[in-house]
Amino acid sequence: MKPLAGMGAGRVRRTPVTALFWRICLLNGVVFTLGTLILALSPATVSARLRLTEVPVLVIGLAVILTANAVALRTSLAPLDELVGAMRRVDPPRRAARFDRRASGDFHRLIETFNAMLDRLETERSAAGAMALAAQEGERQRIARELHDEIGQSLTVALLRLKRVVDRAPEGLRDEVADARETVRGCLEEVRGIASRLRPDVLDDLGLHSAVTALCHEFTRSAGISVHREVDPSISRLDPDVELVCYRIAQESLTNVLRHAGASEVSLRLVDRGDTVVLRVRDDGRGGVATEGAGIRGMRERAMLVDATLTITSPETGGTTVELVVPARRRARVEEPV
Repeated sequence: MKPLAGMGAGRVRRTPVTALFWRICLLNGVVFTLGTLILALSPATVSARLRLTEVPVLVIGLAVILTANAVALRTSLAPLDELVGAMRRVDPPRRAARFDRRASGDFHRLIETFNAMLDRLETERSAAGAMALAAQEGERQRIARELHDEIGQSLTVALLRLKRVVDRAPEGLRDEVADARETVRGCLEEVRGIASRLRPDVLDDLGLHSAVTALCHEFTRSAGISVHREVDPSISRLDPDVELVCYRIAQESLTNVLRHAGASEVSLRLVDRGDTVVLRVRDDGRGGVATEGAGIRGMRERAMLVDATLTITSPETGGTTVELVVPARRRARVEEPV
């Protein structure tokens, strides 16, 4: 057993560096060997004392050898240029395409290492993003609950007391108290709207179809921009994470339309294609989105959490289209006890 262990310990593991070293040595050896054979078999001769007529022969031979060596090395090291280009195209908010070069010979292990590094980075980024977004959603839910339960109830009590004051107030103060009552009523509606935007109960209770429909109605009412919606009525209940990502991206897209697009019309389409759910939000605004702000980066991070593909098209001629294609993970049905 010891000799076998010694043989295993003495075996040198082939790394990408050693593979590159031996590849260059082999190429140089082949080129120089061929050059030597050609010179040896050719009728050209070199005298002990170099003649001027022999210089062109030597120069041509050296040029041929160097050219052949350069072409062979360039062809052999071409996968490194492609690998460097793939590294430069890696963008953290987007899912990077894996580098595939199966015919790369000794660089195969280097390419596999690079792809494995991308897998680890994306896995860690997705896990960290999921934790951060889960904490964000939890905080939103807590704030929405406190707004609804604490501030909402306090404003409701104040509204009821003002109603009693209006009934008992003198004629000269009744109008002012009524105005104060309407102000409190408006504040109560605004608090309820903020709580609903922070964490829509309709999404948990009725699903994505009803939540998106309510979102479009609220956007049209508050922004004054008409939304032509096409929501597939056959969409069944999806995984809660999928529904939340679709709703948040639709919400952020409409918010960007209101803040930046200057659009007069918006179309929202939500379609169930069996294995995927497609959300598309399109406006007729300015377009030409060149830089991605925090909102778009947040949408890309959310899309990565559910293995979705987010595409944003914004030509200079006008209009912006946000398309989300997400795998439709269905919500498991729980059988009711008989």
